[in-house]
Amino acid sequence: MSIQETTAPGNGAAIVAEGLVKEFKNGPRAVDGIDLRVETGEIYGFLGPNGAGKSTAVLMLTTLLPVTEGRAWVGGFDVSRQGAQVRASIGAALQEAALDPNLTAREHMRLQTTLQGVPKTDRRRLGDELIERVGLSDAADRKAGTYSGGMRRRLDLALSLVHGPSILFLDEPTTGLDPQSRSALWEEVARLAREDGTTIFLTTQYLEEADELADRVGIIDDGKIVAEGTPAALKSEIGLPTVEVTPERAEDRARVIEALRGDCEIGDGAVHYGVSGDANTGTVSGRLRATRGLADVVRALDAAGLAVANLSVNAPTLDDVFLAKTGRKLEGAGDQTEDEHGHGHGHEGHSH
Repeated sequence: MSIQETTAPGNGAAIVAEGLVKEFKNGPRAVDGIDLRVETGEIYGFLGPNGAGKSTAVLMLTTLLPVTEGRAWVGGFDVSRQGAQVRASIGAALQEAALDPNLTAREHMRLQTTLQGVPKTDRRRLGDELIERVGLSDAADRKAGTYSGGMRRRLDLALSLVHGPSILFLDEPTTGLDPQSRSALWEEVARLAREDGTTIFLTTQYLEEADELADRVGIIDDGKIVAEGTPAALKSEIGLPTVEVTPERAEDRARVIEALRGDCEIGDGAVHYGVSGDANTGTVSGRLRATRGLADVVRALDAAGLAVANLSVNAPTLDDVFLAKTGRKLEGAGDQTEDEHGHGHGHEGHSH
């Protein structure tokens, strides 16, 4: 079969899937006909609870699981027919870092650069560069068995970059990490996309992670994609921000409403601007008009000579989006922490 017959459709997208299905014997469809398109250089966040099909989709896209139905192309190559070419163009750091506890970071690098065919004269330099990039230079000669969970994840990421992949799959890379380790890994992922132009397919249970890093987000539930778009666009579908104003003097609430000249309601001692809904329900939800930002609200209050005790913006989150699209909260990773030895709680396989 010629390359032309297997090359991905579209204008050079990094990842394309059409009707992708994975059905296990005597089981449900773990992935049930999903369509995906990830542009070159994009960070794509793939959200969903455990069992939703996230990791199964990644395993198919990285050629580690055969496709039941549909087709997918990664780096322009068909995952079912051109597996070797797909694997040559991608890096993958899956849920559990596959490190030898008895090897140091430098020894891991020496092994990986050899396996990837890096010229012998370049192996030490490249290994040291990648170790430095992920902030492990001071621990480069320590055995990986002494590393914390965050250090292991960062070494795993460095190993996945040895052959300079154009596409990087990260399957829940920060599950179980402490906030400092998570932030350090976020910085490196963002740098890879921004400076190196690497396309990143990121599965996560951390909504904050997707909001921080992803250019676009897809939400998968029961094997189907139920929502897709930029984080901002998905949140705007739920509602735009609501401004809550609490004047210093309760009797000034009517003046606040007059100054704002917009849809307002009074509740809990505050004026809620941009609100639509029933004030008798005891709950307030609404949106800030696109033509009137927070700065305009502040100027209007200042022009009216109103003293404000509190001014806040209540904005929809990806948690709200997930709840609206799936009918439940995203649970799991947000409650996980490292144990005293730094071991995170992950599962499934691993491949570089």
